[in-house]
Amino acid sequence: MMVVGVDSHKDSLVCVVVDQAGRAAGSEVFANTAVGHEAMWAWVRQLGCVVRVGIEGSGSYGRGLAQMLVTAGHVVVDVPPQMTARARRRQRTRTKTDPGDALGIARVALREDGLPQVQAVGLTDDLRALCAYRRELSDQLVKASGRLHAELAKIRCGYRHELRTRITLKSSLDKVLTLLGEDHSIRADLARSRVSAMRTLINQTRALDTQIRHTLHQTGTTLTQIRGIAELGAAEILAQVGHPNKYPTKAKFAMANGTAPVQASSGRVVRHRLNRGGNRQLNRTIHTAAITQIRQPGTEGRLYYNRLLDRGKTKKEAIRCLKRRISDRIWTHLQHTTTQN
Repeated sequence: MMVVGVDSHKDSLVCVVVDQAGRAAGSEVFANTAVGHEAMWAWVRQLGCVVRVGIEGSGSYGRGLAQMLVTAGHVVVDVPPQMTARARRRQRTRTKTDPGDALGIARVALREDGLPQVQAVGLTDDLRALCAYRRELSDQLVKASGRLHAELAKIRCGYRHELRTRITLKSSLDKVLTLLGEDHSIRADLARSRVSAMRTLINQTRALDTQIRHTLHQTGTTLTQIRGIAELGAAEILAQVGHPNKYPTKAKFAMANGTAPVQASSGRVVRHRLNRGGNRQLNRTIHTAAITQIRQPGTEGRLYYNRLLDRGKTKKEAIRCLKRRISDRIWTHLQHTTTQN
């Protein structure tokens, strides 16, 4: 019974095979190509029965190998770089080498049972790519709007009294062109170019939103039944979580998204502090849902928030409690998601 550790790089895959005692049984380097993947697996099969393959970077440089193995029905786990670093410190020599890292990866995959298992690409992987691209377009739009504001401040002093809506709206961009009027100075022409670029970004974002919604509907998720989570929010959750059964309990999901408080007790003093870790993108989506529920009178979230205030909780504490409640509700809906990763 063998376990394989793979240290993936852009051009190469460093592989080490260990037995059940963690002893190295073989080491080899293969090209990170389709041919190299086949050669690597043929070499591994010659050494014995492989029960698990651990890959560092299964979502980046090791993605091709990981997907080939998963498609063939093999068990592949993702080994975080932090665990590889800890395994390196346990070795006799702490010098960082690729074979040494691959040996550490194999030993981590051998002894750790809670490592995330790599799944075959599917709809959630498509959502991950689409949502990442949408965030990229959104960042570009925000930066472009800031530069346009800077140009307008130099061209038309006091323009904000005439332009009171968000500049990222198409109607606002039309007003900007009206403000520029017949001004054909260099800065005015640059402002018009920025308006044109922003319109392109807005159109790309809207087209991307349509594609995200279409992909989300194919997953059959019920996350949109939670008040405050719209289609884009549900898509972001699926994109960040990946496999629906990735987190076996509500508590583990809450710790992963940063809504579970961190123990800070000592002796007779029992206290908790704010968890600033976890997946901040997930935390942001949950926070948006919490604020949305609080702003809508008569909703379950608003009533729960009011009860917490009546018990003496501060507003911030009440929001954190509501976020944890929403996190648990999201976990429940994820368990009923039929679409695999």
